[in-house]
Amino acid sequence: MKNLINTLLFGRDKFSFLIALGIVCAIALGCSCGKDFDLSNIGKESNTTHTSSNSDSPFSTGDDEIPAPSELESLVKDTTEDFAKAIDSNDFSTMRENASSDFQSQFSEQQMQDAFKQYVQNKKIVLPVLNNALTQTPTFSPAPSIRKEKGLSILVLSGSFPSKPRVLKFEAEYIKRDGEWKLLKYVVNM
Repeated sequence: MKNLINTLLFGRDKFSFLIALGIVCAIALGCSCGKDFDLSNIGKESNTTHTSSNSDSPFSTGDDEIPAPSELESLVKDTTEDFAKAIDSNDFSTMRENASSDFQSQFSEQQMQDAFKQYVQNKKIVLPVLNNALTQTPTFSPAPSIRKEKGLSILVLSGSFPSKPRVLKFEAEYIKRDGEWKLLKYVVNM
């Protein structure tokens, strides 16, 4: 019984536990919305894969177009590369600077270091997976979509890199700021 509980809580090895802990921390950092965002209403908001702009909305941005596949791949690879560099150096400043202002106002560099401490401590295991992922083409599943929240368009990307020795799964959200898609949420799982 003790072994069963230990396996359920910690996995087959300590690394599984660390990855799970990292994921929980990533989820905690995932919501990088400003004060006016109310994510508890996600189920009440319209989730669409592609919508047209509503000119009557004061928040309409015309950002309802899903980017081209090459841009989607570039967004995820750039975010993964920033994350790999942050893990390697334990310096999350570049990743934070490249994120949306919503993310920056919600999380300090120190909070990011604290949240991803286990990844940094296990970088000999984590970095090869991240670096290998950067040489692969991501697969998006489900298909990329744009969801509306409080009148803003949020690009939702989920999928995986067929990296070795472990598959790297990701969930990322981006919001358009100053004409560019900026990171709003990033969760990785190996």
